[in-house]
Amino acid sequence: MTYTENVRLALQAINSNRLRTMLTALIIAIGLSALVGILTTLDAVKKSMTEAFSSMGANSFNIRNRGIGLRINGKGTRPKPFRSIRYEEAIAFKKDLQVPLTVAVSVYASNGATAKYGTKKSNPNLNIQGIDENSLSALGLDLALGRNFSAQEAEQGSNVCILGDEISKTLFDNESPVDKVITAGNQRLKVIGVLVKKGASMGFSGGTTIYVPLYKAKLINENSNPSYTITVMVPNNEQMENMIGESTAEFRNIRKVKVKEPNNFEIIKSDAVAQTLIENLSYVAIGGVAIGVITLIGASIGLMNIMLVSVTERTREIGIRKAIGANPSVIRKQFLIEAVVICLIGGVMGIMFGILLGNVISLLMGGSFIIPWLFIIGGFGLCVLVGVISGYYPAKKASKLDPVEALRYE
Repeated sequence: MTYTENVRLALQAINSNRLRTMLTALIIAIGLSALVGILTTLDAVKKSMTEAFSSMGANSFNIRNRGIGLRINGKGTRPKPFRSIRYEEAIAFKKDLQVPLTVAVSVYASNGATAKYGTKKSNPNLNIQGIDENSLSALGLDLALGRNFSAQEAEQGSNVCILGDEISKTLFDNESPVDKVITAGNQRLKVIGVLVKKGASMGFSGGTTIYVPLYKAKLINENSNPSYTITVMVPNNEQMENMIGESTAEFRNIRKVKVKEPNNFEIIKSDAVAQTLIENLSYVAIGGVAIGVITLIGASIGLMNIMLVSVTERTREIGIRKAIGANPSVIRKQFLIEAVVICLIGGVMGIMFGILLGNVISLLMGGSFIIPWLFIIGGFGLCVLVGVISGYYPAKKASKLDPVEALRYE
């Protein structure tokens, strides 16, 4: 008997017990959808984070007064804060470093600000950030309209600004905001540019931020002792470690750190946050796999039970097959293939629903849509494995039935 005939017989047996079979397939589908859904979500989020941080400059690093120190559910190390990086220190560092390095300096001036234009008013959730002429590139932001700050405007603190796309849409709808004057907080600022809309991957869109010249941010800063962030962009990744060493030595000199003293600042590569988050997501992946595997174990037990019941119900059928020449191998193969087919039916439903669920969650979190081919192939392989394991004992039991006793079975 060929595999095609065995599959046809398996489908006939499944059709004769549709409700029982579909309930078992549904359990398998739930287990696989949980497994594939969680792993798809995590892959999509990882991809989104990688894209978000790479857009901020893969070949760059930041100098800050404290480390990242992400804390998840209260766990993790709290970063040690050092004294703030002052404006004068950041500017001195920027002037001392030479080409081919590009240095950008930025600082947050205000959180929870409100912007107004005419009768229109934004929500009080805007950030005002001070940047220099190199910061847009360092932050991975592009202009849709207008122009960037000049070096002179950044140093003199001119009353100009660049708007995030969300603020521009709120205040101006489809009208061009360039050369219009808005009020941000208690500052009147002339709009010279608008940013390109970006996906809010992990919150790095820039859409609700008003960017002002660096020195302007120093003048209006709500914090009496703000700490400036220095971003150093390196031409290529091969020079990264050398440039970090050179920058560290230069900034130690500016901060007057003695030879035997440790650094009183932190050097953070641009992808450090993404790597930390991805490492923490691996624990979620382990939990997701555990949930899926436990559900599949339950489904395999249910499938084995159904196959045993099926063997009992079809005892006379098995006896007839043996009487007309079917050997134990043929009977065993028939029941194994039937178990695998049931698993594959559940697997198709589970994989499709898992991919859909995973991508919906990913899109809601600001991630991107992906088709996880590895998980699809792995899911089908897992279905075949579960089918073989669950169907082996019932198939072996069926193949060992005595044909005479089977024919007499009522």
